[in-house]
Amino acid sequence: MQHEYITDGDAIYRQSFAIIRSEAALERFTPLEERVVCRMIHAAGLVELAPQVQFSPDFATAAEAALQRGAPILCDARMVSEGITRKRLPADNAVVCTLQDPQVLALAAELGNTRSAAALELWRPRLAGALVVIGNAPTALFHLLNMLQDEACPRPAAIIGCPVGFVGAAESKQALADWGQVPYAIVRGRLGGSAVAVAAVNALANPAEWGPVSAPQTQGVAA
Repeated sequence: MQHEYITDGDAIYRQSFAIIRSEAALERFTPLEERVVCRMIHAAGLVELAPQVQFSPDFATAAEAALQRGAPILCDARMVSEGITRKRLPADNAVVCTLQDPQVLALAAELGNTRSAAALELWRPRLAGALVVIGNAPTALFHLLNMLQDEACPRPAAIIGCPVGFVGAAESKQALADWGQVPYAIVRGRLGGSAVAVAAVNALANPAEWGPVSAPQTQGVAA
């Protein structure tokens, strides 16, 4: 038997976001935050993500403004940098991942830390006013926070902190929220990941609403 399914890509997209809005707890978010959360949920396939998303009060406007004025986007992993949709960026923003820079291996040995953490040392010339996106490595987020303890270290405009995993992920994100001196977005606990972090950037970069607010329509599947 042939399977019957929706074949219109735009219809799939609209229905996906209608389902998200009908099932996720979005009441506490501003319209701009809601756009970001919906994209994060879509990337994770998990409406239960919404209660775990935490924004500082100024995050969404600060991050969107940074993108609009052409701030670079500093990413901890290639999975993050490659997922950002360049054509949606409002000011031809530079997307930077230094993880594969030839200097990183020696820096990691010198610091006694992971390559993900050491790569952030190469961000210093670009860090002022940047949008930082950490979607993979808790060590990168911890190292960034240690860097920012130095008053001489430039401050980014905003930080998306979504490292995923079982060792250090929850703790690094909570440390970012507790510090709270730069606008931030986190997914509390072990959840997160590169796709979720990328979704936040792509939502902030595109002013269009992602899907209608109307209730979803379902279509059965025939075996």
